[in-house]
Amino acid sequence: MSTNLGAAPAQLRWGATGPGPVDERDEDGYADLRTYAAIGDGRALALVARDGSIDWLPLPAIDAPPVFGALLDAERGGCIELRPVEEFTCERAYVPGTNVLTTTFSTASGSVRVTDALNTGVAGRLPWSELARRVEGLSGTVRMRAAVRPGTCLGTASPWVEETVHGVVLRDDGLTMAVRTLGEDRVVTGDQRIDVEYTATPGSRALLGLVATEREPLFLPAPEMVDAGIDRTVRNWAAWGEEFRWEGEFDRSVRRSALAMKLLIHAPSGSMAAAGTTSLPEDLSGGKNWDYRFAWVRDSAYALTALFRFGLREETHEAMSWLLGTIRRHGPEPRVCYTLEGELTDGVHEPDVPGWRGIGPVQAGNAAAQQLQLGVYGDLFSIVSLYVEHGNVLDADTGRSLAAIADTACDRWQQKDSGMWELHDLQHFTTSKLGCWQALTKAVQLAEAGQIPGDPSRWRAEAGRIRAWVEEHAWDDDRGAYLMHPGSDALDCSILLHAISGFDRGERMSSTLDALRRELGVGPHLYRYTGMDREEGVFLGCSYWMVSALQLCGRGSEARMLMQELEDGTANDVGMLAEMLDPADGAFLGNLPQALSHLALVNAAITLEEHS
Repeated sequence: MSTNLGAAPAQLRWGATGPGPVDERDEDGYADLRTYAAIGDGRALALVARDGSIDWLPLPAIDAPPVFGALLDAERGGCIELRPVEEFTCERAYVPGTNVLTTTFSTASGSVRVTDALNTGVAGRLPWSELARRVEGLSGTVRMRAAVRPGTCLGTASPWVEETVHGVVLRDDGLTMAVRTLGEDRVVTGDQRIDVEYTATPGSRALLGLVATEREPLFLPAPEMVDAGIDRTVRNWAAWGEEFRWEGEFDRSVRRSALAMKLLIHAPSGSMAAAGTTSLPEDLSGGKNWDYRFAWVRDSAYALTALFRFGLREETHEAMSWLLGTIRRHGPEPRVCYTLEGELTDGVHEPDVPGWRGIGPVQAGNAAAQQLQLGVYGDLFSIVSLYVEHGNVLDADTGRSLAAIADTACDRWQQKDSGMWELHDLQHFTTSKLGCWQALTKAVQLAEAGQIPGDPSRWRAEAGRIRAWVEEHAWDDDRGAYLMHPGSDALDCSILLHAISGFDRGERMSSTLDALRRELGVGPHLYRYTGMDREEGVFLGCSYWMVSALQLCGRGSEARMLMQELEDGTANDVGMLAEMLDPADGAFLGNLPQALSHLALVNAAITLEEHS
């Protein structure tokens, strides 16, 4: 098989037009990460490659072991294939305003359109998982082949096919799955897979569907119902979009990022996953592979800023209720992250699978939850403050809990921690102190508004001490910049968040922006902190934080120019963002779709609109 491992082809750029090459897998069967689009139903998320293969689909939920996990194990991980038999090119796009994907395959003999959806129901999310792949003939005659090949769930299970009174089902660990088809030529059942053949002609319509449940009976909808579910799912997304309020610049990117964020919201609880995948490498030499299928307090804070601005009520209330209830249940202090169901993480293990393109290790679980990260205090209080500012009222239990957390922040800020970047070398990180400053400043405002009990005088005093500490110990006159921590010569892009928080929007912060762009910048992008240019790609969240910081520091023309530059080539052809890019060729690095990247883009656009 030929490979496409160099610069990302122009057809994979956001907004590009025209058909593109499809043979983008390496000799081991791994696709370039820029070739993936995401679909979802509010609980599960699937990644669809440009060649029609679904290489990632944990069921029934985003944080479950992937029953289709070829993304991390091309040989045994499993996938759902659907593609022309002949060589082909393709064009693809989401149905406008939805997370339903269309891909048009063109061959020498004709063309065919595949529409992919994880179906939703009449009243929201279906009580089972339902994947629908509609095949419509457009021109000529196109033979199509499909395969449903469950995998090993990261090396923990072996799938099998079983005959039942109502036909064949697939079983894998606790999952029961059934393939539903319409308009097929032939179905071939193996011992661990099901293969289907189709012939598409002008006006023809066929279906490849999959329904699944976990450790419960399996409902078998008629194939016609699965096919009709695609149209209902489009309508459901359109109805959600009618509640979406945005009339600013960068409309296409903002709306697509909002839809990507919606894919990562775990509807049963209201939490948000940091990304849709685990273990995609930040460093191609290996060793920096993490599981991001957990809910970070930080991401929830940034998400709520956007959701409030877009006028989305249900998501904001669900997120607040989930977060505050989870913190109270596992308190008294907030953790960095929780499971999507609001439980504590149970450690990390490394399944014996190769990882994407053999770059390991693969991880299930995330150890960050056990770290002390003082920035989480600021994230929590910024969420609550925003909620109250939008006309909502806290309950008494939450008020008492927040008052106690503010008291804790008064003491905690003097400790070393792991910082925002989850480092093992504990330091007095500048932005960790500022997280506590942000928390205490917001706590004072909430107390004065009558939303939390207690005398805010201590919180106000400690906030003042933190400001004085940062101004004395974290500022370097020679560099003209805030340092990563006292005694270091490193710069850290997380300081950008404290132009956004309001700590400093004056000369010192403006000078720091220049230092960051000079020392950590490459093109429009930034590395997270000093030294990361030798270990990983540029971090997309930092690029968009810089847009916001420039705007808030009175440098609006530069902010808008940077935002425009980021519009060209940062996302892939369907607007999806990963965690990082390789600045040399634009290749995606890290887990995807990445909530923090999309949230930073959206909040940059909001900042440009509201502070211009």
